Amino acid sequence: MQPLPGPALFSPLGPVPVLFLVSAIVFSCGVAWQLGGQERYETVRTRLLLGVPWGSISVAAGLLGVYWFVQGGWSDPHAPTVIPFRSWSYFAPTGIVLSSFTHSSYNHLLGNLIGTLTVGVLAEYAWSHYPRGRGVRVFSSLQTNPYARILAFVGGSIAVGLVSGVFSLGPTIGFSGVVFAYVGLALIRYPWGTLLALLWSRALLLVYRSLRNPTIIQGGHTQFSTPWWAGISLQGHVLGLLTGIVLGIVVLKRRSVAVDRFRLWSAVILFAVLEGVWAVYLPVDGGRFMLFRAIGVGAVFLFAALLINAPRRDTTRLAGKTDIGYGVLARRITVAFVLVLAAVAIPYNLYTVSDSTPGITAENSIEVDEYTVAYAEQIPHQYISAVQIDAFDEPTNVTTSGVIVMNDRREIWWPEISKRRLAFVGAASIRIGGIGVRKTVHVRRPTWNPIGNHSVYTVQLVHDNERSLVYSSQPSRAKPVVDGRRITVVPGEQFRVRVTQNGSILGNTPVPTPNETTSVGGLMLNRTKRMLYAQRNDTLVRVATYEPP
Repeated sequence: MQPLPGPALFSPLGPVPVLFLVSAIVFSCGVAWQLGGQERYETVRTRLLLGVPWGSISVAAGLLGVYWFVQGGWSDPHAPTVIPFRSWSYFAPTGIVLSSFTHSSYNHLLGNLIGTLTVGVLAEYAWSHYPRGRGVRVFSSLQTNPYARILAFVGGSIAVGLVSGVFSLGPTIGFSGVVFAYVGLALIRYPWGTLLALLWSRALLLVYRSLRNPTIIQGGHTQFSTPWWAGISLQGHVLGLLTGIVLGIVVLKRRSVAVDRFRLWSAVILFAVLEGVWAVYLPVDGGRFMLFRAIGVGAVFLFAALLINAPRRDTTRLAGKTDIGYGVLARRITVAFVLVLAAVAIPYNLYTVSDSTPGITAENSIEVDEYTVAYAEQIPHQYISAVQIDAFDEPTNVTTSGVIVMNDRREIWWPEISKRRLAFVGAASIRIGGIGVRKTVHVRRPTWNPIGNHSVYTVQLVHDNERSLVYSSQPSRAKPVVDGRRITVVPGEQFRVRVTQNGSILGNTPVPTPNETTSVGGLMLNRTKRMLYAQRNDTLVRVATYEPP
């Protein structure tokens, strides 16, 4: 099935919609500035050097630079090199080190940039460029130096990113773990402010998209999609969130700041709901995923209760606020998540690629430098560990079908394009390589659909203008019978048509090219652009349809 075109972008009014949007934003911001914005900015200047979040801006610029130069975004912003920069294994340190600072797509990068420039700014505000204690002189020590504190914020962001890569569960990629750490730090100090910052990030994303595409035309169309929660790196998000919470607790302990427990409890739950932190899932067979919705939501409520009630030794109670035992809570959370991550992530990241993979041969793969790109169906998934789910009557081992990318040196083994997705899109491209190296492999799946039976298709891999046939499906016979003759479509280097009668083969010929007619087995085969017809005397029957890649 071929997807219909996406939204049509146009601007019948020229630049008017964009000018209107910009004018409306400027006017609205001006009104807000006059009605209290200026006073709030003066408050910001007491915490941020010149009132500017230099740390967050520096981090965002660094992410943009990595995407642009390391991942090859300069050549095509919407087609970065992704595969070598995932966190595959401890034996492939490039991915472990860079995974948190690289992204899978332009939209992925955009989301984390906006998150850094909203909730990251709030976290930097909570950290502050200036010392918060009374009577402490600025520049009196390294700890009170605003420039050093800005560097500490940037360095802390990098450190959290490295920790996320080291303790990643699976081949993750993206800065989301650090953004969630920003959320955790800000959430402890400003529960409602953090939620407001998250909403502002969505507003800014909407403004950006409105400026890029001010007017679109779009109707109903088909698309290939997987469950939204199946694309979430839950473990990485939770790790980042807990790291930020621990850092926030340490900061508040040093400043003896009280926290409203009810606000914190409410904000934690609302944040988890908004950002899908409740979505606990496991991969099962056939490209499917199992979502443990009730368990995930229950875990969110338990965590919120633990966060506000773990310490029982309250020192002060003022107006519903409690100065909680931050040190006890910090130690408990730290020990808990380090032990869990060590028990799960470390063995998982000791994964190594086997020298031989069942189902992968020289006939169904090609070699591109140190990479192997193959197509196979129903072979054991070499990366995802065996999953035993007896209670749900699910298979023990996970299998996979599709285009698989392997690299023994980088410990890469991954189904980059699933069989279902390739069947839907018909053609795709895979970008492999490394730092300073970028190679592209194109995948094509031409398909014939015999009427009343399963599809017939081949999979071809193209690199440097060399085409390799790596997979052919089983032949399929059309249901219509023409004067006792049956028509079967046979895949191969060329699709062929086989005509049989009573089990005997009457003829075999390549499928005609568009607008061509040929004779085989007493039938005339007539092909239009996408339809194949069989004719005998006055009988004309459509026997197959073509789906181009």
